[in-house]
Amino acid sequence: MPRWKPDARQRLVAEALRLFAEQGYDATTVSQIAERAGLTRSTFHRYFGDKRDVLTAGRETLGRLLADGIEAAPPSATPLEAVRAGLEHAAAAMTPFNREISPLMRAAVEANRELQEGLEQKHAGLAAAMAEALGRRRVPRPAARIAAEIGVLAFTTGYQRWNPERDDEELAPHLRAAFEELRSAVTDLR
Repeated sequence: MPRWKPDARQRLVAEALRLFAEQGYDATTVSQIAERAGLTRSTFHRYFGDKRDVLTAGRETLGRLLADGIEAAPPSATPLEAVRAGLEHAAAAMTPFNREISPLMRAAVEANRELQEGLEQKHAGLAAAMAEALGRRRVPRPAARIAAEIGVLAFTTGYQRWNPERDDEELAPHLRAAFEELRSAVTDLR
């Protein structure tokens, strides 16, 4: 085994999710994840506190991307238009690795209540990041929270539709479609 390979963090995430899907979250150990990734247990702990942290990997980065896109929206943008700008900005940063792990994450989360709770916490963190960005645009708190929750729902729906089998497929069209479906549903609530 070579001493060093690039992308250790990504390899740890991918192998953890594969093991969670294959043998279940509870049966998977940090040592197994590290070994499968061709790394040591101490390398795992350089990136993650424990195996649950694998699920929230990238939450801060994604929250920052969404917030940056919201803040960069034109001053005349409505709260929902700003959220859409955040979604577009985040989609532009997604890589084939993000597409590859989508079904692995979904399978692991669906099979374990603890992971479902972790994903709910991740979503809450993303919503908070977007609501704060909207607040900096002087959007009133209730409207900011609602728009942010719609943004999280649009992101998760679009991400789930992103097909890992199609290399030429981008995330942005899926986010746009999910966002427009939600915007239409909100309009129907009047």
